Amino acid sequence: MSTSAVRSSAGALDVPVVILAGGKGRRLKPYSNVFPKPLMPVGERPILEILIRQLARCGLRRIYIAVGHLSHLLINFFGDGSELGVHIEYVREAQPLGTAGALSLLRDRLDSTFLLMNGDLLTDLDYGRLLDDHAQHRSCATIALAERTVDIDYGVIRVDDEKRLVGYDEKPQIKYLVSMGIYALEPRVLREIAPDTHHDFPSLVLRLLAEHETVRGFMHTGYWLDIGRPSDYELANEWMQEQPERFDP
Repeated sequence: MSTSAVRSSAGALDVPVVILAGGKGRRLKPYSNVFPKPLMPVGERPILEILIRQLARCGLRRIYIAVGHLSHLLINFFGDGSELGVHIEYVREAQPLGTAGALSLLRDRLDSTFLLMNGDLLTDLDYGRLLDDHAQHRSCATIALAERTVDIDYGVIRVDDEKRLVGYDEKPQIKYLVSMGIYALEPRVLREIAPDTHHDFPSLVLRLLAEHETVRGFMHTGYWLDIGRPSDYELANEWMQEQPERFDP
């Protein structure tokens, strides 16, 4: 992985990581009735353990986990992170704070560039390259992006105001970019997040744009999957079975 991002004297990437693991996983029921979604196994390990192992391999060893639903199971499983070669601290959401609100609980500990990520995704993203790109462009926020394609099974008709045909596309494909749920951020984004208030990340980005901050995308062409739905969870397990070395170092 890339090595030119900011490093400590010990050689590790000196960038804290905030992992969101407090959601109830409603889309993954009934599995998530028993386990918090980040503890759902992909292959032989919980998805969050796979993420933490990837981060440690990249040198990212200072980790904060925002917990809520079934938090005691997460804390008992990972402890202080020493068995995985990282240092983990936990912040508890008394109530769900959304995909950005939990950052307000870490306001006094995030004073430099940091990563924010969901704890329920499978990817082979190079975190070092993401951080390098973020630093190179001096962005306030950099969003990891993946491309998705929708196949339209019909002939798509385009008409003008008089219903006269101006185009006819037979079974087109629509390509679009989506957020991977992984972000490189500067501490000044915290100014936009009120304490103990629900904030979603899209609203945070819109506020940053309104303040004329630089928000960029970082294109990832490899593997990425949000395991929020049963079908995606099953696909993640198929990927892990086929290429375990790609995801689990």
